[in-house]
Amino acid sequence: MRALLFDGQLRLVCDYPLPAVPPGEVRIRVLRAGICNTDLEIIKGYMGFRGVLGHEFVGLAEEGPWQGRRVVGEINASCESCPACRRGDRSHCPKRTTLGIDRRDGSLAEHVVLPQHCLHVVPEGVTDREAVFTEPLAAALEITERLHIRPTDHVAVLGDGKLGLLCAQVLRLTGCRLLLIGHHASKMELLRKQGVEVTVRGEEIRESFDVVVDCTGHADGFDLARRLTRPRGTLVLKSTFHGGQAGSFVPLVVDEVTLVGSRCGPFAPALRLLEQKLVEVDALTDSEFPVDRALEAFARAAAPGARKVQVVF
Repeated sequence: MRALLFDGQLRLVCDYPLPAVPPGEVRIRVLRAGICNTDLEIIKGYMGFRGVLGHEFVGLAEEGPWQGRRVVGEINASCESCPACRRGDRSHCPKRTTLGIDRRDGSLAEHVVLPQHCLHVVPEGVTDREAVFTEPLAAALEITERLHIRPTDHVAVLGDGKLGLLCAQVLRLTGCRLLLIGHHASKMELLRKQGVEVTVRGEEIRESFDVVVDCTGHADGFDLARRLTRPRGTLVLKSTFHGGQAGSFVPLVVDEVTLVGSRCGPFAPALRLLEQKLVEVDALTDSEFPVDRALEAFARAAAPGARKVQVVF
């Protein structure tokens, strides 16, 4: 099969082995797959991953109870028997593999394999293009799983990339007073039309916020996020990137700031939001490429200001 492989260099291969199907797992024929910032970080060295990239997809189940139906898949393949899994923390299973990130080939290929329990049927009213956003939208929803956002809270989202725009749309639904801080007015126009306050002058802000969400994807974003968080406020970290974090954590101690890590989230409510059209994702799509031009797709995804790039199989 054709697959976008990273083995120290990024290349499209046409003879990659079709994945075997272990017991309890399902092979899926990929229809579309998205390119994520995490994929871009992996080729810089993040997680030390080698294999097929990709973890955002929609495809057709080739066996199991949903054979022939469109599905999306949670990216953490858990063991289902350890204490973490039994208490419902599948995404923290110590035996897990992670699609296209850690010891499991990803979805930028013609076929992918995941456990049956990771799969979710896509509602009829959700297009393939929209369904590709299920995974990052679920990640945005994880903020509200980990934290109670009150309608009276003053919240800032840092970053106008794909994840930042999704997080802002999700947080908008809570009724909080919301500010989106980015670098590209054109990318934030969607949120401005939805009634969200936006700015490209984050460094000039002197007020503080109850909750700050860092979706910048780089170390410098943390410094601004820290400055904007009020004493005893909450700083939510969504960014994953290759490299370290400089700076002192002493101010966090002095101001008694709560740090909340947030990554993978719930798929079922993400699909409901897409089905009910409560979150706009089509406007976040940058471009589409056939699989034979997957390397061009990756180059476009890495371009400054690019939105979601999808590979069509």
